[in-house]
Amino acid sequence: MEKYILALDQGTSSSRAIVFDRAGNAVSVAQKEFTQHFPRPGWVEHDPMEIWSSQAGVAAEAVSTLGLTGEDIAAIGITNQRETTIVWDAETGVPIHNAIVWQDRRTSDYCDTLKERGLTGIVRDKTGLLIDAYFSGTKIRWILENVPGARAKAEAGKLRFGTVDSWLVWNLTGGKVHVTDVSNASRTMLYNIHTLQWDKELLEILNIPESMMPQVRSSSEVYGKTAGFVFAKGVPVAGIAGDQQAALFGQMCSDPGSVKNTYGTGCFLLMNTGSEPITSKNNLLTTIAWKIGDTVNYALEGSIFVGGSVIQWLRDGLGIIKSSAEVEQLAKTVPDNGGVYFVPALTGMGAPWWDQYAKGCIHGITRGTTAGHIARAALEGIAFQTMDIVGAMERDAGVKLSELKVDGGASRDDLLMQFQADILGADVIRPQVTETTAKGACYLAGLAVGFWNSVDEIKSQWLAERTFSPEASDQKVKALKEGWADAIRRTINNL
Repeated sequence: MEKYILALDQGTSSSRAIVFDRAGNAVSVAQKEFTQHFPRPGWVEHDPMEIWSSQAGVAAEAVSTLGLTGEDIAAIGITNQRETTIVWDAETGVPIHNAIVWQDRRTSDYCDTLKERGLTGIVRDKTGLLIDAYFSGTKIRWILENVPGARAKAEAGKLRFGTVDSWLVWNLTGGKVHVTDVSNASRTMLYNIHTLQWDKELLEILNIPESMMPQVRSSSEVYGKTAGFVFAKGVPVAGIAGDQQAALFGQMCSDPGSVKNTYGTGCFLLMNTGSEPITSKNNLLTTIAWKIGDTVNYALEGSIFVGGSVIQWLRDGLGIIKSSAEVEQLAKTVPDNGGVYFVPALTGMGAPWWDQYAKGCIHGITRGTTAGHIARAALEGIAFQTMDIVGAMERDAGVKLSELKVDGGASRDDLLMQFQADILGADVIRPQVTETTAKGACYLAGLAVGFWNSVDEIKSQWLAERTFSPEASDQKVKALKEGWADAIRRTINNL
C-alpha cells in the first residue's frame, strides 16, 4: 500500500500542511492564515491556540483531500517559524500568554543592558549568536517577569517553554512529549552548541528555571506518536527542524560549503560548514543545521529582516502596485535603477550590520525618478543585502561562492534572480520544487522511519528548474556595488 509523509510547515503568517509521496512530490497542500497581533509598536504576537488549531485543521484537510487516513501516513515532519516563544501550564496545557514572535522587539532595551554587562562574548562563545531581541531567551524572561504568578509557577516546575515545534509536538502527542530539536534549541540564546546542552550559566543570567526547557533531540528520530486529536491511528512524529535549516536540508545542501538563500518575508542565507562550527568574524551567526544519528552539521547564517516584505510595502504602504506579482513588470519599465538605491531597513538591519535602530532609506531620488525606478531599487535592495552576507560568509569560511541555491516566494522573480547572479558573479540555481522548507521536514521524518534509506537516495530527487548565470559587465557591477556601499553608509550614519 502506498505510504506518504505529512509535513507541517508552521510559518509566521500561515500554517501549511503538505503531503509528499515517495518520489518527493507534493501531492496535497492545505494552508490557512492566522491572526497577527500588534499590541504596541514593535510588539508582535500570535495566539498559540490559533497556531495549533490552524495547523491541526490544515493537516486533516491535506490528508482527507486525498481520501487518506492515519494508516496511510508513514510519519509527520515539522518545520516552524524559529525563535517565537510560547510558555504554557504543564498541567492544563493552556498558554499563559500569547506567543511572542521572532520579529518582536520588546526586549531590545534589556538586550542593551546585557551588552553593557559585558556578556556579548559569553553568549557568542556558547551559542554562536549575538545578543538580540530576535532570539527566544529574553522573550521567556519577559513572560516570567510580566505575567502575574508566572515566576512562582516556573520556580515550582509547573510551566513549560517551547518554540513552535515543541508546542505542536506537545499537542500532537496529547501532552506526553516535551521536546525540541538541536536546530531550534540553537536559536534560543540558551543552548550551548558545543556541549549540546542547555547552558546553566545562561539560564541563570536570564533567571529561567531549567525545568521549563524541552528535552533536546536530534532532527530525525521518532519523538512520539499522535494521540488521536488529528489521526485515530498513532502516527510517528519523526522529524523537526527550524524553517531555515529545513530549507537548507530540503535544498540538499548536505556538503560543506553549499549555500542556500530563502527569499521570504525576510531572507535567510545558510552555508553548511560541516561537523565543525565556524565562529564568525563578520557578524554572522553560528548555528546548528541539523543532527542525524550522532552527526551534527553546523551552519553560518545571515539574516535579512526585510526581503519580500519590501514588496508588500510597495503594495500596501506606497500603493504603487496592486499585487506583489506586479513588481517585476513595473521594474522592467526602466532599463536600470537610475541611480536610486533602496536600503529596506523597515524593521532595523540584520546581518552583517545588526543595527536595530536603523530606518529604511531611498537614496538618489531626482525629478526623473519614476515608480519603476523605486520598484527596481526595491528588488535590487534584496539582492544587495544578499551580496553583503555572501561576502561575509566567504571571508569567514575562506571559500569563494560558485553557486547559490534559491527558494521562497521572491525567487520566482526572474529579474531579481538575474540581478542576484550578476551582483554575486555566481550562478543562481532555482529548483523545480520550491517547497524546500516543508520538503526538508519531510525528508528528516522519512529518514527516521526508513521511508528513505539515505541522504544519497534523496539527493537524486533534487532537480534544477533554471540556472541564472552572470551577464553584467565588471564595470557595471563595480559601479552598482559602489552605489550600494554609499547608500549603506548614509543609512547607518543617518546622513
